[in-house]
Amino acid sequence: MKEELIISGRMNPHVDPILNTWGWEIAFYLFVGGISAGLLFFSALYVIRKKEDIYPAAVKLAPLFVPIFLVLGLGALFLDLHHKLYFWRLYTTVRLESPMSWGAWTLMIITPLSIVWAASFVKEIWPKFNWWNIKLLNDIEKIVIKNRVSIAWPLIVLAVVLGIYTGILLSAFNARPLWNTSILGPLFLTSGLSTAAALIVWLSKSKIEREIFTKIDLLLIGIELFLITHLIMGFLAGGQVQVESAQIFLGGAFTTYFWVFIVMLGLIVPAVLEVMELYGFHIPAFAPSMLVIAGGIIFRFLMIEAGQITRYLY
Repeated sequence: MKEELIISGRMNPHVDPILNTWGWEIAFYLFVGGISAGLLFFSALYVIRKKEDIYPAAVKLAPLFVPIFLVLGLGALFLDLHHKLYFWRLYTTVRLESPMSWGAWTLMIITPLSIVWAASFVKEIWPKFNWWNIKLLNDIEKIVIKNRVSIAWPLIVLAVVLGIYTGILLSAFNARPLWNTSILGPLFLTSGLSTAAALIVWLSKSKIEREIFTKIDLLLIGIELFLITHLIMGFLAGGQVQVESAQIFLGGAFTTYFWVFIVMLGLIVPAVLEVMELYGFHIPAFAPSMLVIAGGIIFRFLMIEAGQITRYLY
């Protein structure tokens, strides 16, 4: 008899039978990163189109939430780090082939830019606000206001990069079949834009603005359903591990969460409510908006949890 000694880390916590290393911090960051990207995209877009006064909630009010969201998201990422004192090493190199490098540098640029962008609208929302009479802050504000359109163009690009990065971060993991699909990038970007549009509808007091962003959200929900359909079809047309990844949502452990809380309550029901509102029915703005936002949050948590269950070796 030949004796073999196998040394493995499979008995370590969170390794076997399920490799589970990402918790709520990553899912939370993916959500706030996505909605922040959407809010900045719409704000910059309508500044370029000179529609600040037509869509005040989208252009002026909603961006005030972005710095808060991003700081909370970065805080969650920091909590997830194992070696917290070495986070700065991400900024000692640029690796174009690394999604995490793209994300780190995008966040480095877009976070201070979002603060400056949001601050430039503060006096338009609260005219009596005076930045505590600090000359430097007032001078910076004047420069930003004067160059808003010039700032808006790179802001749109960075917002799209941030939104799509939240999906590509997962799809780059080849070892996780549920994540390893090119559809996740566009899907997460669309979801981020949809939750942003829903929040704008919730914040807006203008009938015209609510109507246009309700239509935008309906379009985005339709795109999300299209991408989800093709995501599942792509898995079912793949190899055995891809088929088993799809079966997590087709009779598996996450079937109820996916179809009831994400597809039905997070997409179809709010879409129906938004159509009813467009046809003259009185629907409270918070109802479809809250469902879309809640669906976006659950979608991130579910994808993080379910993705870590799927694997190639059984």
